[in-house]
Amino acid sequence: MTARRFNQPLGGNEMPRFAGPATMMRLPSAPDAAGLDACFVGVPMDIGTSNRSGTRHGPRQIRAESCMLRPYNMATGAAPFEHLQVADIGDVAINTFDLKKTVGIIAQAFDAILAAGAVPLTLGGDHTLTWPILRAMKARHGPVALIHVDAHADINEHMFGEPAAHGCPFRRAWEEGCLVDDKVFQIGLRGTGYAPEDFDWGRDRGWTVIQAEECWHRSLAPLIADIRARIGETPVYLSFDIDALDPAFAPGTGTVEIGGLTIWQGLELVRGCAGLNLVGADLVEVSPPYDPSGNTALVAANLLYEMLCVLPGVPQGTNVRKGEISG
Repeated sequence: MTARRFNQPLGGNEMPRFAGPATMMRLPSAPDAAGLDACFVGVPMDIGTSNRSGTRHGPRQIRAESCMLRPYNMATGAAPFEHLQVADIGDVAINTFDLKKTVGIIAQAFDAILAAGAVPLTLGGDHTLTWPILRAMKARHGPVALIHVDAHADINEHMFGEPAAHGCPFRRAWEEGCLVDDKVFQIGLRGTGYAPEDFDWGRDRGWTVIQAEECWHRSLAPLIADIRARIGETPVYLSFDIDALDPAFAPGTGTVEIGGLTIWQGLELVRGCAGLNLVGADLVEVSPPYDPSGNTALVAANLLYEMLCVLPGVPQGTNVRKGEISG
């Protein structure tokens, strides 16, 4: 029997990091998800944003900054490209003049990805995109658990009278029966609001809401371990808004809020998803016009790689040696 050959990122000793294909991690590109276990896919949109635009350029910039990533995770021992067939399938061809049509286009595109049996890792794009993705997830898996890392709850009834916007995706997903209420976790919410309902709307439906202040000055490894136990084997979707991180770490986004999570807390949350039945994930709201150093997109690229490392079928902890810190 011939061993399965898996795609590999283009190495830095084969081609300089600043050259080569402009794909996620300089992986091979593919026209669709056929034959893939997982895929990176961009949704270049910002027509759902309410403040600073620019997230339509997010997928391209995340891909550009991903050129420094290497295939082996030195912290967790995960080697995803030894176990999964992965490629970059490009971008969803949204209608940049019609948000309502774009919602349908995204849902149809992710229906096709899931029908091919691939797990989508999505490069955003504004957070509106998660609503149609969850619609596709429900069609494939039934209602799913949700880990939502964000500064904002995104459960608005409307924005300027419109039901489709980046502040509304999780209310729309809930209305369509996409979520398992007692397995929805919102982490990192903070900032000013209009009323307690801004965060309590989800709590009233059985969601667990962990505000950012509860996360300050502590490891989030125990939190995600508890979440993992509560989700169990239920299919789960991970949605990570880059503004969950404090703007000291990720300034390149449209609706910044002070007092956010640290990068290492973000890593703990994503790495803690290992062992879950993760059926998809996204990283949204990177706005390159407000990211002159590229650091926000670089953080996003790393978090997307970490998401790949915790997908089902990727072993953890292989050959990892822990050092010792002495006083």
